Amino acid sequence: MATNVDAAALDETPISESVHKPSKQTVDPYNVSGEVGEDGVVKAIDYNKLIDEFGTKKIDDELLARFERVTGKRPHHFLRRGIVFSHRDFELILDRYERGEPFFLYTGRGPSSDSVHVGHTIPFEFTKWLQDTFDVPLIIMMTDDEKYLFSEKKTIEEVQGYCTNNAKDIIAIGFDPAKTFIFSDFDYVGGAFYRNIVRLSKHITLNQARAIFGFNDSTNIGRIHFGSIQGATSWASSFPHIFGDDESKTVGIPALIPCAIDQDPDFRMTRDVSARLKYQGKPYAKPSLIHALFLPALQGPGTKMSASIDESAIFLKDTPNQIKNKINKYAFSGGKVSQEEHRQYGGDTSVDVAYQYLRFFLEDDEELERIKVEYESGRMLTGELKAICIRELQKYVAAFQERRAKVDDETVKLFMERRPLQWRGNPRAPLVVPKVENGNAGDATPDGEGKLTKNQLKKLEKQKQIEAKKAQKAKEKAEKAEKAGTEAA
Repeated sequence: MATNVDAAALDETPISESVHKPSKQTVDPYNVSGEVGEDGVVKAIDYNKLIDEFGTKKIDDELLARFERVTGKRPHHFLRRGIVFSHRDFELILDRYERGEPFFLYTGRGPSSDSVHVGHTIPFEFTKWLQDTFDVPLIIMMTDDEKYLFSEKKTIEEVQGYCTNNAKDIIAIGFDPAKTFIFSDFDYVGGAFYRNIVRLSKHITLNQARAIFGFNDSTNIGRIHFGSIQGATSWASSFPHIFGDDESKTVGIPALIPCAIDQDPDFRMTRDVSARLKYQGKPYAKPSLIHALFLPALQGPGTKMSASIDESAIFLKDTPNQIKNKINKYAFSGGKVSQEEHRQYGGDTSVDVAYQYLRFFLEDDEELERIKVEYESGRMLTGELKAICIRELQKYVAAFQERRAKVDDETVKLFMERRPLQWRGNPRAPLVVPKVENGNAGDATPDGEGKLTKNQLKKLEKQKQIEAKKAQKAKEKAEKAEKAGTEAA
């Protein structure tokens, strides 16, 4: 799936053990590698260069301050530390939230192994936090079709088997089933969704697909077409059971897509088509994006974890001892060659994998800063830093495994059932979200842009008054019962 950290082709490509010539960094939906210098060493990904190349916007202090004002929530540590660092139109999502206008979250997973690794959890952890913060619907796409199309070896039955297990892994992050819909492409494509796929594919030329993804004359046509399937998921009208079947009201509802920066090219294409498409004179909403760094592979910051290479990743099925051994044996160190030299010059946290993992998984800002100072000064050795990293990852994976053990097949069926979702949005703004009951559109916004009519406002105010009276009666009843109990005693 092109909205998560794992890129399809990378799962089939082993990490090279030797580099023979210098090369520039490569970051696209199917390849991620840092620049290789004259010395053959792979450098860390230059994310500032990616912002310039992709034409995205950096998440700055001003945007974070506005986020806190609008939501009343302190930014996630991924935001505070620059792990989530870039965006497209995130400020427009904040505008909509401030006005109480609808939007939804969209992310996904390409099932390619029987267990996800900790790199996969980054966008999902952040997405869960966004769902809790904004209280909006979430759509999670399981691209079992993509994994089959981009693999020379995997069968349809194999990727479908991975799909169920990976769905359980995702659910174990802690998503709310009342406002989360998970679907498999093999099972869901059809109806309104397929109409949008066709709309999108009609406006993407073969030359565009080649330029964006590097396809050639030997590329199977399924791969070329997949971008339209992925892009159509960012349109609310693809989900009538959630947003209603009146497309004139749903085409203006945008998606916010949390993803790794390598997935941005996919949605640049979708945004371009959205800007040109209209339904009954109303433009399609362009998806907004918010980009995260890659969690590096154990081998160093110029690579990312791969589900097909065990020694590159910490998997969520790993035992505490496996985690310990992998970190100690494979985690690239920013320390010096000798203890004496390290004490004198200190370590380099910018390339040290154990420290980089702590940036993602250690929530305490003060403790993280203390570790950074101690390691860079030389007072903390590599072994001590790795021990801290091992402890935090063992704790994170153990907590996940405990939640995962409680997710069964019935839970997966609940999340994947086509049903109306329930959400509230901004509690400090008028309730302006489309309602769907029994699969039929209810009192949705009249123009898809979140404006209430006078009649709807009157109904909303009346409902508030009814709820207030009910709450007051319940309070009086409880006080009366408490008083009676006291007198009886």
